[in-house]
Amino acid sequence: MTIKQMIEEKKRIGLTNQMIADRSGVPLTTVQKIFSGATPSPRYETRMALEKVFEPFKTDFPDFVAEPSSYGSGAKKKFIFDFKDTETHVAYGTTESETDGHRIGHSKGDRTIADYLALPDTVRVELIDGRFYDMGSPTTLHQRIAPIVESIFEQHIEGNRGLCVPFIAPMDVQLDSDDKTIVQPDVLVVCNRSKITRSRIVGAPDLIVEVVSPSNSSVDTILKLHKYKNAGVREYWIIFPDEKKVYTYFFEESDEPMVYTFKDTVPVRIWNGECSVDFAAVYDRISFLYEL
Repeated sequence: MTIKQMIEEKKRIGLTNQMIADRSGVPLTTVQKIFSGATPSPRYETRMALEKVFEPFKTDFPDFVAEPSSYGSGAKKKFIFDFKDTETHVAYGTTESETDGHRIGHSKGDRTIADYLALPDTVRVELIDGRFYDMGSPTTLHQRIAPIVESIFEQHIEGNRGLCVPFIAPMDVQLDSDDKTIVQPDVLVVCNRSKITRSRIVGAPDLIVEVVSPSNSSVDTILKLHKYKNAGVREYWIIFPDEKKVYTYFFEESDEPMVYTFKDTVPVRIWNGECSVDFAAVYDRISFLYEL
């Protein structure tokens, strides 16, 4: 991939220089020079490190062969995955009958909400632009951070008799109000109650928080960042437990994130900073998990 192609992909996907620096290990100042054109011919090692950032978003994936399942007498369907793309964990499978294995192509954006709803309850995926993405199993850090943050939002809303409603995963969000995307953010806040139905949220939440796991980092930091911004999400937090960092985007003011650590207090911008999360206090509650 040439530098020119990377610049085009950077714009298409919605990457920031900081995100590229974090994922590639290339210093931010170097990334800025390369993508501004000031350094048109970086060293080979640097170019290779940058190119790896864009690999998860290549769209030319191979097909695979689905094999017959053998679930047992009561089972009717099996969902088959083939993780050729191990970074983004795209699920290229589909449902098939218990005994009728057949060759099927990978998902090229043709899946719908009907396909999503037909999946077994044991399958955890998100549907983004007609493609399935595996969610994987959350870590213990993930499972503690998300409810703590949600509870702080809940307390603020109740204390101010607000109309916003917080939710925690699993909660289906029909992000674009079409039949091609269903996501399950870790934490979300919806202030327009007309978007809330019995079965799911229809439309963009005002605030979304994702707690990053190693298996889904590219989806949360690049793919979903782009989707959430374009769908009309006002504020997006990405929490990195391993790095003890929090990136917050307030799209109404800037496409660049504010970066905090687990020693900082992070304001909620949709509420003008009247609510905030003290991540030092959050860390005190979860620090024992870092010793496991």
